[in-house]
Amino acid sequence: MLRLIIIIYSIFFFEISTFSKDEYFLTLRYEKVNLRQGPSRKYPIKIFYKKKFLPVLIKDQSENYRKIQDHENNTGWIHLSQLSKKKAAIVIDEQLIMFSSPTIYSKPIAILKKGRLAKIIKCKNEWCKSKTDKYKGWIKKESLWGLF
Repeated sequence: MLRLIIIIYSIFFFEISTFSKDEYFLTLRYEKVNLRQGPSRKYPIKIFYKKKFLPVLIKDQSENYRKIQDHENNTGWIHLSQLSKKKAAIVIDEQLIMFSSPTIYSKPIAILKKGRLAKIIKCKNEWCKSKTDKYKGWIKKESLWGLF
């Protein structure tokens, strides 16, 4: 009886892990990227993205296409060649202070407005070292969209 329970449990666990959808973030590789309605060049273009390094959440895949969701909840399909593993994030708070060190007691460097794109250098716990335009410093991870 115990063997039967173990076998059923292992089959059930295997089924869940086989069909689980892992979501992860990538960024746009080029300045101009097409978001399509389906996973092929035959489908019409929904949106033209014009921002390199814009982070997108990967929701699904079909051959060489990835179904994505952007920070405004637009969804569609992008060819894998148009995506990059470079890290970037968008500020989701109205204002976000960038600090010189990963603590609120360090020197403030800049105030980032909502929608600002920041390239991520590295993250430590709840802080990420990032670069945006001429500023480089630490920002709170909880105020960013594009990272887990």
